[in-house]
Amino acid sequence: MTNTKNAVVTGASRGLGLALARGLAADGWSLVIDARDGEALRAAAAGLPGAARVIVLPGDVTDPAHRDDIARAAADLGGPDLLINNAGTLGASPLPAMADYPVGELRDAFEVNVLAPIALIQQLLPGLRLRGGAVLNITSDAAVEPYAGWGGYGAAKAALEQASNVLSAEENLVRVWWVDPGDLRTRMHQLAYPGEDISDRPLPDSAVGAFRKIIAERLPSGRYRAAELMPAGVPS
Repeated sequence: MTNTKNAVVTGASRGLGLALARGLAADGWSLVIDARDGEALRAAAAGLPGAARVIVLPGDVTDPAHRDDIARAAADLGGPDLLINNAGTLGASPLPAMADYPVGELRDAFEVNVLAPIALIQQLLPGLRLRGGAVLNITSDAAVEPYAGWGGYGAAKAALEQASNVLSAEENLVRVWWVDPGDLRTRMHQLAYPGEDISDRPLPDSAVGAFRKIIAERLPSGRYRAAELMPAGVPS
């Protein structure tokens, strides 16, 4: 068995998930990557740098059988050192006011953004504890700021943040980070503003340096904003 570190990255077919998978692969990590779009996920995997092993698992993180597959794949690599819960959903689009938010779509947003990450954490925790690993949950400033229209997504991310906060108090062997990457030029962000030009937002790769710092330096458990950790000269 090699000393290669192993990471699970959900929602890795595009956007921030792909940027993080690319950064980890360049740093020599072996990966388990998932996304609902199998074709896009396979194309993403084919473009990853480095020679480390990559296991590609198309599927939906809300599906217990798929989460079982992720856990088995991580074990096959030797055990998980890092879980990045990046897969998520905006919820209703265009963004509705809370007074008009369809409850069914709100329930779906919590299923994807809160329950599925917690369930995956529960499955991988035994391995993460053994290897002194880490959980990194992607959050948003919408979890802590009252942006009109962002109530559904923001409420779900706020729930994920508090779950992360409690987990960090309970786990002594595992780092728990929840990280706000900032406004990025992603498909999800475009869905929040249909028809608008979001080309002024930075690309997801611009935030990877901040995540690398958190992971490589094994910063204390807690909430981080990528903009505050950017290397000098890198746009936020």
